[in-house]
Amino acid sequence: MRCHNSGMRALFTFTGGSGHFLPTVPFAQVLRERGHQVMYACQEGMVPTVAAAGWPAAASGGNTLLDAQARRPLAAVDRVAEELAIRRFFAGKIASERTARLLEIAGEWRPDLIVRDEVDFAGAVAAEVLGLPHAAVVVIAAGGFLRADVVEEPLAALRSEHGLDPPGDAMAMLHRYLTIVPVPPGFRDPADPLPRTAHCVRPAVLDRVEDRGPASGGGTQPSPGRARVYVTLGTIFNQESGDLFQRVLTGLAALPVEVVVTVGHQIDPSELGPLPVNFRVERFVPLAGLLADTDVVISHGGSGTVIAALAFGLPQIVLPLGADQPLNADRCVALGVGIALDAVHDSPAAIGETTGTLLRVGTYRERASQIRAEIASLPDARHAGTLLERLAGS
Repeated sequence: MRCHNSGMRALFTFTGGSGHFLPTVPFAQVLRERGHQVMYACQEGMVPTVAAAGWPAAASGGNTLLDAQARRPLAAVDRVAEELAIRRFFAGKIASERTARLLEIAGEWRPDLIVRDEVDFAGAVAAEVLGLPHAAVVVIAAGGFLRADVVEEPLAALRSEHGLDPPGDAMAMLHRYLTIVPVPPGFRDPADPLPRTAHCVRPAVLDRVEDRGPASGGGTQPSPGRARVYVTLGTIFNQESGDLFQRVLTGLAALPVEVVVTVGHQIDPSELGPLPVNFRVERFVPLAGLLADTDVVISHGGSGTVIAALAFGLPQIVLPLGADQPLNADRCVALGVGIALDAVHDSPAAIGETTGTLLRVGTYRERASQIRAEIASLPDARHAGTLLERLAGS
């Protein structure tokens, strides 16, 4: 493989928002610390976030973000619609748009390696057109979306459009060289086993970019004798969560707990109205400092949040709103580490009662602690960095 005098050049690409960006950052950091050059390519709306985190970034098209002022009504989860979104949108329209732009970016910057989030199909196609090795970073913790019946047809068409032969190689392309899995293997749905190129590594939970780390107050200790509950609905789906924040907080108000809520950039904390003195609302809080002193996590079930909670051995309530969240909820229930509720229909009383159950019944924490031990046994991001260096031949 071709490498530059100043080390290799690794082009990191992702589609989507922070949930697709943040899982790649530990590996980019390792490469930079070892003297390699790293650049990101992402949709235009994420360029400021990537740049603020200290990375050079180029816009590659493929917008997936809601307008900052946009809100959508809370709707019931439609699993079929979510698979269609992967097929038609991520593997179809977005992949087609981004492939052309990534070829331009790579032609100018001349990387030795492309590292992409697993649903950035354009990164894989562009790498194969250019004859470059490429690695995928898993961002769908439970798996289940990248099945042949969902993505093979649009990916085969995209490969043919760019002269790649055979078109039937679409599925092999996705995990041809290396798949980095910042998820404990025991969390993966057995119906969708990891590929032979998979290497599991310890997930990083201390995120320093603005979309996951709070501005203040994350490491304060809970009051003696009080349990702490952390509530989040993520950085994308919080904009289509309707009255869910209010129902969750109303349900928790009846419990003798401290509550920390993060609402993200797009929601004004004042929208939640007057709250008890034992409730604190922030836009963001550093997860590592917060979760170390938390007892229960209530969330939408995004992969990053679910795995971060398990890294600290915490039981959780999952209120899935869309994307891969129902799949993560299924795994939490199957593994006995949490309880899934209906984000549209469950009442404040049901949410409060379920939180009380997780605080009282020790088996949920015991099972979460078993996964915590599995996570602790995994190699860290430096192992993935070495694998990436080997892949690039540096």
